[in-house]
Amino acid sequence: MRRTLTGRHFFSGRGTLSNPAGRFDHTRVEGVDDGWYVEDTPDSIATSLEPDTARSVITHNDSPDVGFEQSINPYRGCEHACVYCAAPDTPVLMADGSVKSMAKLSVGDAIYGTERSGHYRRYVRTHVLAKWSYLGPAYRVTLEDGTELTVGSHHRFLTERGWKFVTGGERGRETRPFLTLNNKLMGVGAFAREAYAAGDYERGYLCGVLGADATIGEYGYPRPNRSALRMSTFRLALCDFEALHRAQGYLAELDIRTQEFTFQASRRSRRCMRAIRTDCRDKVQRIRELIEWPGTPDRIWQAGFLAGIFDAEGSYSCGAFRITHTDLQIVARTRDALRALGFQPVIENCRTTLTGRPSYTVRLAGGLPQVLKFFHTTNPAVMHKRDIRGVSLKCGAQLAVAGVEPLKVLPLVDITTGTGDYVSNGVISHNCFARPSHAYLGLSPGLDFETRLFYKADAAKLLEQELARPNYVPKPLALGVNTDAYQPAERRMKVTRDILEVLARTRHPVTIITKSALVLRDLDLIAPLAQQGLAAVAVSITTLDAELKRRMEPRAAAPVARLRMLRELSAAGVPCTVMMAPVIPVLNDSEIEAVLEASAAAGARWAGYVLLRLPHELKDLFREWLEAHYPQRAAHVLSVIHSLRGGRLNDPRFGTRMSGEGPFAALLSRRFQIACRRLGLNSERRAPLATNLFRPPSLQGSQLRLEL
Repeated sequence: MRRTLTGRHFFSGRGTLSNPAGRFDHTRVEGVDDGWYVEDTPDSIATSLEPDTARSVITHNDSPDVGFEQSINPYRGCEHACVYCAAPDTPVLMADGSVKSMAKLSVGDAIYGTERSGHYRRYVRTHVLAKWSYLGPAYRVTLEDGTELTVGSHHRFLTERGWKFVTGGERGRETRPFLTLNNKLMGVGAFAREAYAAGDYERGYLCGVLGADATIGEYGYPRPNRSALRMSTFRLALCDFEALHRAQGYLAELDIRTQEFTFQASRRSRRCMRAIRTDCRDKVQRIRELIEWPGTPDRIWQAGFLAGIFDAEGSYSCGAFRITHTDLQIVARTRDALRALGFQPVIENCRTTLTGRPSYTVRLAGGLPQVLKFFHTTNPAVMHKRDIRGVSLKCGAQLAVAGVEPLKVLPLVDITTGTGDYVSNGVISHNCFARPSHAYLGLSPGLDFETRLFYKADAAKLLEQELARPNYVPKPLALGVNTDAYQPAERRMKVTRDILEVLARTRHPVTIITKSALVLRDLDLIAPLAQQGLAAVAVSITTLDAELKRRMEPRAAAPVARLRMLRELSAAGVPCTVMMAPVIPVLNDSEIEAVLEASAAAGARWAGYVLLRLPHELKDLFREWLEAHYPQRAAHVLSVIHSLRGGRLNDPRFGTRMSGEGPFAALLSRRFQIACRRLGLNSERRAPLATNLFRPPSLQGSQLRLEL
């Protein structure tokens, strides 16, 4: 059981007071008196350092709120002990073959993504790892088949020529592959709308599933000296319980109650079969009437009929769609219903059954796009029959780009998935930070984040391998984005220094974000890179008040030490930025002008700020910290944060999550701009780091040494 400390117990040098469960920790914690009182708790908690095995060291980012596309995080967790570090209606293809709008997706949902297998990219199942919404400039992408996609400018689609952004440029800062009218997107095309309506659909479904598979009849018992007893019976036996229970439910809605029983127990070569039945004459007669073919069935009834016949007699595997039956009349009605819904069915005479009757199969022409259209239009109940895993993306859908036009600022939603992509409205989209990330390890974002550290022992080796790939495109790498690259453990582990040595050797551009004076140790590597236009450093300064810093960042460098960092880095010719991150209302927002003035005097040329963010578990951790250290101000601080975040403690939307919104946010922004203008900060445009000097590493020498 996770032990949760009670009372206001402070651990020496630690920021948080407790170890709450992470959002992926489903273990239920029961509060009990286990005899572990506050007076028995230790004054400090030792830091553990463990190797973090990773297959890749470069992390890619698509967020428009940060100025980098790829980063390296040498460490997981952080000893600095800061408690604060840190078109919705687009349909997405779910793992059960259904669709759900982006706005309704939840973390953990199973969806479809893609992976390359052999010569083709194929559909695979994955999960939603994160989701966020934001306001941003939107674009409408129109395809040849009429599909319209509303996305942000940083969205990427998979085309026949690889991943491409919605917008971009051929030169300058926005240089990147972007969509043109010569591109064709990969996928199946727009999803069909579900043709479901209560009543007609249900009756159509019952006609399909019962007409294809049910046993309906009469039999008599001879009785001595009396007329024979006539009995009516109905029975439906299926291996797929979803279809059986849907049929039973639809019958119950029509006041036809049935009994469920085991028709056939499972054996080594046979699946378990369950059945429903009734022997009531009136109910059997009503069932007979239900399965009669109507004179002029409408589209909704036909969609239900096709769902029922597919659940009973259909299959989809290895890319082949089939509905097989021996009754030619049922086969003909299936073909007619498919044609009425816009499909192109083909009937084949497959084989002769053991009873000597011919078996007919209905197939669909058009491949996976038509199969998905069938699933979405008819909504069959049996999920395993809707599995498209392993099917390749190659198809004849008309997905050429017909136009890209800008729209106004709109609410947008994005997700992160296990495969890095997802299927949105029939095309493949690319999905786009540190205490909450500890939850992925099954640890708490509280004290675990400060005391359970992981280091990437093979980071330099993995980086060298990734830079040596023939298709690698050099882009500035950001060091220390998720957690500071200069942890106290870096003094002996030297993971960050090894990474910098690889980058210096290959002349690769790099930016460093840190609040640790240990960065000066590597000035011999950073300064030469900066002289070639390959390096820049951002120093985080939160406050000039030593007492406030001690409470906010117990193990980080003192304000004086950070100003010294700026002076020495600037004197060595390294372009420096000061980041006031985070700005906490009522606690340190009054220091904006003072921090900028001291930083400019120390040599900083650019400045930025980030408003306090409290994603996921950080909300409770910060509230706990605030009530312990500043109980008189806690309510005021939280009230202002609510006003900045639209009535919440966190706003995940791009465009506002870093700066907030409302009068207080506007005042902070104005104060910051005036101070920067007065001090000459941000007066010149920051030149992009050079990428044309990159020299891919050669792994041949190291391989020869290993062989020797």
